[in-house]
Amino acid sequence: MLVLAAVTGIGGGTLRDLVLGVRPVFWVTDPTYLWVIMATVGVSLVGFHYIHRLSRGFLPVADAFGLALFTVIGTHKALMLGTSGVVAVLMGMMTGVAGGMIRDVLAQRVPMVLREEVYATAAIAGGTVYVLLHSLGAPVMLAIGAALLVTLSLRLAAIHWHLALPVFAWVTLPPKPTDDATTPLSTPQKAKERVRMIRRERNKR
Repeated sequence: MLVLAAVTGIGGGTLRDLVLGVRPVFWVTDPTYLWVIMATVGVSLVGFHYIHRLSRGFLPVADAFGLALFTVIGTHKALMLGTSGVVAVLMGMMTGVAGGMIRDVLAQRVPMVLREEVYATAAIAGGTVYVLLHSLGAPVMLAIGAALLVTLSLRLAAIHWHLALPVFAWVTLPPKPTDDATTPLSTPQKAKERVRMIRRERNKR
């Protein structure tokens, strides 16, 4: 549990610092992050029965706030290190989603960012807003607030209305029946494979 909590909390930021060449990474210079993770895990173990009773919507909403915060932190740090806007957006997305991806892989689950969830898209949108406002010379607090609002709004809207991105997959189409008298009956009709968009059915509340 501690390992999963640690990679979720600091995994994305660690990858960001490694890619940007920041040495040492942030949690090495400031071990407060590690203490916060250990304290959170301790509280979770003690209050497991109470946390387990929380509404199923609580954890996704809390995760949405974390996604927005980490995205803005990653984008801001990348810009402060002199990267381009595109790289800053990518670093913000990496900070927000990479930790959860590593956690899901370790837990043998399909990462949320690889499913149809509006997750990485929200991080990209928030990072883009921050970079645009920063390039226009907007105050830092305004850029932070706007980026947080955009990321959080998109993610919460996706949770509430069960929004999903289109999914494309290879599907096998059965052979079509033919009424052509010139076609020999012994000629086998082969199934065809095509790329189709898969629509997810919304869950009714």
